[in-house]
Amino acid sequence: MFYGGIDVGSLTAQAVVLKEDTIYAFKSISVKPNPVDSAAEVIGKSLQEKNLTLKDLSFCVSTGYGREQIQKEGLAGENISEISCHGKGAWWILPRVRTIIDIGGQDAKVIRVDRDGELVNFVMNDKCAAGTGRFLDVMSKTLGVSVEEIGPLSFNSRQTIEMSSRCSIFCETEVHHYLQRGAQLADLAAGINKTMSGRVMALVRRVGVEKEVTMTGGVAKNPAVRRELEKEMGLKMLTYNLDSQLVGALGAALIARRLAGESL
Repeated sequence: MFYGGIDVGSLTAQAVVLKEDTIYAFKSISVKPNPVDSAAEVIGKSLQEKNLTLKDLSFCVSTGYGREQIQKEGLAGENISEISCHGKGAWWILPRVRTIIDIGGQDAKVIRVDRDGELVNFVMNDKCAAGTGRFLDVMSKTLGVSVEEIGPLSFNSRQTIEMSSRCSIFCETEVHHYLQRGAQLADLAAGINKTMSGRVMALVRRVGVEKEVTMTGGVAKNPAVRRELEKEMGLKMLTYNLDSQLVGALGAALIARRLAGESL
């Protein structure tokens, strides 16, 4: 039997198809203006690669932006918050995990789960861009590098230039100021990544850390932010082989499998 999970984020959309307890297909695309269109394309492409259609899915769950509308349009049988989905997906990959730091394009979340992957507590920041992928996107454009480069670039820093403000707007002005004075890109990148991790650590402290810890979402691919968070927490985070942006869709598919069983 097949189960689907759809996760539409602010920048990308993902779909995961499970065959029983195995990841059978997955896809990631850039989002369209309408989240329903994003959902239809990403689940459609993931199924098409395996010669399947939506009718072959025993159950499908939507999460992320527009998840209710995606369900109403018949692409999913239920919609579940991305907090529960990221928690469940991370736990399935790493059964030891208890704390998940999920940083997406427009928000950041710190999630605590129990030994069964069920939600215990969470805290979320969606009011300030400085703790989200959007902050790194703006800062990378200011430096004239890609968002993928801003993490590795930090490792060439000889002296981190610390940002005096943690507001994304003021940070952008500050970076321009340093660039005009001839500051090194690597030193600025190190400061930007440190500022980013500082914002996220404020969330971590609010919810508390229970070992083990991992990251999900697009910013999990930034090694400098990961390193700064590890320094602040005084621990090494668990890693895994799956694309970190697929974890929410994976969690949605796992919940779809459970709901399909409950409906029998």
